[in-house]
Amino acid sequence: MRLRKTSSVEHLQTVSHFESLRKVLVAPEYARHREKPLACWALPTDRRLPLALLGHPLEHLLSVPFEELARTPGIGRKKMSSLVMLLTRVAGTDPADFPVHPPHGAAAGNGGCGPAGDAACDPADISEVVWEQWRQCAVRHGLQDEALGRLAPSLQDMTRVIWNTPLRFYVDYPLAEIRRMKTHGEKRIRAILEVFRTVHDLVAGMGVQEQFAVRVVPRLIDRVERWSGAALQSFGVPDEREIFDNFIGPLLSQVRLDAGPQIVALAERRLGLHGPIGSVRHVARNMGLTRARVYQLLSEINDILLVRWPCGRFLSHQLRQKFQREAGLMHDPPDLSQFIAAVELFYPDARRAPAGPLERATDAIEEEGELVGVD
Repeated sequence: MRLRKTSSVEHLQTVSHFESLRKVLVAPEYARHREKPLACWALPTDRRLPLALLGHPLEHLLSVPFEELARTPGIGRKKMSSLVMLLTRVAGTDPADFPVHPPHGAAAGNGGCGPAGDAACDPADISEVVWEQWRQCAVRHGLQDEALGRLAPSLQDMTRVIWNTPLRFYVDYPLAEIRRMKTHGEKRIRAILEVFRTVHDLVAGMGVQEQFAVRVVPRLIDRVERWSGAALQSFGVPDEREIFDNFIGPLLSQVRLDAGPQIVALAERRLGLHGPIGSVRHVARNMGLTRARVYQLLSEINDILLVRWPCGRFLSHQLRQKFQREAGLMHDPPDLSQFIAAVELFYPDARRAPAGPLERATDAIEEEGELVGVD
């Protein structure tokens, strides 16, 4: 008898909660919500979901009395409680943030509506509704042609094969369909979602102006780019400290953010941060690597900078030409050896495969010095 009374109380509470939510969700501001199927608010980690009801638009579910929904085959007391839980999520989705124009192909999926801005972007906590908000935000601010790798918090967490994939590739797909794509496992999906969430967190609160555009750039790259533009328009050559603080240092910090410790150590040796600027042969010997492996790691540094700062090759080479030309006119020019090494490290003249002429010459001189006993 006690169990029946408890069950009856729970039933009455569920009915009451359902009716309260119905009154909220039939309001005009939730009109776009009601066009969506209930599945858009379901999480992969949810249990005892009312599967028979997930595919129905909210408009239909809210028009059916509670008792009639409860008589749906396969729907019991616990699943009706889950229905109320999902409706609570719907009511918690701010109508102001709901996309006005859903992209083509946005269908019901398995995602959950975890809040944006969490410390960790778990794909299991992201719903189709939240995903739609994120991708529409990117489109609304004209960021769909940006590469994923350019906007990723760290390239260490992203598979190299999608570094140069534009956001546009994913904005027309619901999350459920992306999960079904070949080679798109949890790690890759997590990295993709992290980029879209980052973009949303940055620009969601910005209005759209016809006269202005939003430009999202890695902070370190923005610093280097603004300094490089100013240096190209100014006469004279900055001293070594200024060049390091505004060009070499920020780019090296970007590499530290995006690469592992071995690549960072290689970059520091090539720039002479802990001693003389090292040749490939010298660095390979000190790090216990083959020269082929060193060239491979150097190419990875170049790949990072190409995706982070695509116009960096042009600007850095323009700076090198300007500084060398104007330094030649100075009586006491600053030492540009570290700057020139940095330009070659971050944006080499040609893609590294075998050693280039300069490296071959340096290696030959070092090898000859070793043969005759010269340090």
